[in-house]
Amino acid sequence: MSYSSLRACVNDLEKHGHLVRIKTELDPDLEIAEVHRRVYDAKGPALLFERVKGSPFQAASNLYGTYERTDFIFRKTLEKVQRVIELKADPAHFFKNPTRYLGAPFTALSALPMRSRLGSPITHATTTIDQLPQIKSWPDDGGAFVTLPQVFTLPPYSKQIMQSNLGMYRIQLSGNDYVPNKEVGMHYQIHRGIGVHHTAYNDTDEPFRASIFIGGPPSHAFAAIMPLPEGLSELTFAGMLGGRRFRYTTRNQFHLSSDADFVITGTIRKGEKKLEGPFGDHLGYYSLAHQFPVMDVEKVYHRKDPIWHFTVVGRPPQEDSSFGYLIHKMVKLLTPQEFPGIKEINAVDAAGVHPLLLAIGTERYMPFREPKPEEILTQANRILGTGQTSLAKFLFIAASNDHPNLNAHDIPAFFQHLLERVDWRRDLHFQTNTTIDTLDYSGSGWNAGSKVVVACHGPKLRELGAELPKDLRLPAGFQSPRFVQAGILAIEGPAFDPNQPGKEMDTLVQQLERYDWANIPLLIVCDDSQFLSETLNNFLWASFTRANPSHDMYGVGSSVTHKHWGCTGPLVIDARIKPHHAPPLITDKAISNKVDRLFAKGGELYGIL
Repeated sequence: MSYSSLRACVNDLEKHGHLVRIKTELDPDLEIAEVHRRVYDAKGPALLFERVKGSPFQAASNLYGTYERTDFIFRKTLEKVQRVIELKADPAHFFKNPTRYLGAPFTALSALPMRSRLGSPITHATTTIDQLPQIKSWPDDGGAFVTLPQVFTLPPYSKQIMQSNLGMYRIQLSGNDYVPNKEVGMHYQIHRGIGVHHTAYNDTDEPFRASIFIGGPPSHAFAAIMPLPEGLSELTFAGMLGGRRFRYTTRNQFHLSSDADFVITGTIRKGEKKLEGPFGDHLGYYSLAHQFPVMDVEKVYHRKDPIWHFTVVGRPPQEDSSFGYLIHKMVKLLTPQEFPGIKEINAVDAAGVHPLLLAIGTERYMPFREPKPEEILTQANRILGTGQTSLAKFLFIAASNDHPNLNAHDIPAFFQHLLERVDWRRDLHFQTNTTIDTLDYSGSGWNAGSKVVVACHGPKLRELGAELPKDLRLPAGFQSPRFVQAGILAIEGPAFDPNQPGKEMDTLVQQLERYDWANIPLLIVCDDSQFLSETLNNFLWASFTRANPSHDMYGVGSSVTHKHWGCTGPLVIDARIKPHHAPPLITDKAISNKVDRLFAKGGELYGIL
């Protein structure tokens, strides 16, 4: 069975006990998002909001709220897609087990988009932007946003569907200076396919038309975030994963997804921008207001009985974490093909994906001499020079030669392996004054910051410990040392002083030089050592979203040799909040209290958590 619509998926989830209908009218301004977050945190069911205040349309979220439910949604097609990917990774698989791959050509056939010839459900009716569910997730959001959009564009003068780009770029529906019902904001960042199209349109007189699809079969939203090679249309992947060819039609020179629930069509202004944001984003902070492209809205189409598909993002993990889970599940066999020598990559979800990437490579260059990082440095450069992985800020890479069963998704074990072997005098490699993720405000400017590669290969250099040095005394303002795990120590520091950045850290490092740190190679200076050390996710989030490698990394016994920086003692990362950072996401207390009634005894959702 394949889903022909979002409604078919919702009905299937409900039939199998995976979805709850909420009949109470709820406000899309913060209230619905608060309900979603609570249900997601409790690993609860998918949600269908039947009465959205101010809108005639129903809304659904948390469809991918657990990995198990994500697997359930794609249970009929996932294995078939994996077989096609297996053949792409190594065609010889077919000859080793031909019966396993007999259905692969039929799966590939579903990848071909098809035009709807006898009418299209999406043209059932039209509406206006203000009638759509105006979902606002966080108190300081600039307005209502589309959080699971599928933005469709074509190159200039092209009508060829296979040349299209389908990407998930957030859309601001209201707020700021957008003219109601006439304008929406378009937020897209570096390394996004739509930017290639925008650049091409700037050199032509052709209007830059775009269509925003919302809803449709679940595979369509997933295809919009799938990291496919440039030039390969996401519509093909949507068809394969959905087990059903992507259907489309055209109206007024715009392409419409026939199976979507809503389609917003319009023209992106080439030379004009408007303030977009703030928006509570997936790093756990607000992405601040910046100038971004704006689209003039032409029409808003919808099918009969449509559902507004949305999610709520914030500090990970959140519902969108399931996208990363599914991507890894499907493309792990392609990693060695895309990145020669690399066995595994983990863009760490708990750290916001791009701030921290763990990788396992291989060393084959010089097997006859003392092992040290060589080939894995080449592999690290390949990672930082390719697509979405180029946005990694902290890249830790280890050679599998030292541990054949090393697993980049077993994060504590990975850090243990690396910290047992790393030589801070040799293994730190910086890129300064470079581009970083648009949503990362830890750097020196918007889209500006630094990167560091930590590469290790060789025998164990130390046994990691979880005991403080004897008679440890910290400088004034530094206190409460707590271990995250053996070898990683969190130290609570004073509030960051922008008038003398680095002075307090230099004082700390000088004081630390008096002690024996042989078994503790990594120190994290933070605002709250109890919080950072409480859970693995707290450590990953606070340590790597709040540090800019070139500015915030210090070392005990540091020195520079021929422009290469290193240290003999522990590496020290300043992960305190700085004034230039974006504010973290905090729920609205009044809204939280209001939502309590739904989950209190007698409330509609009592017993669901």
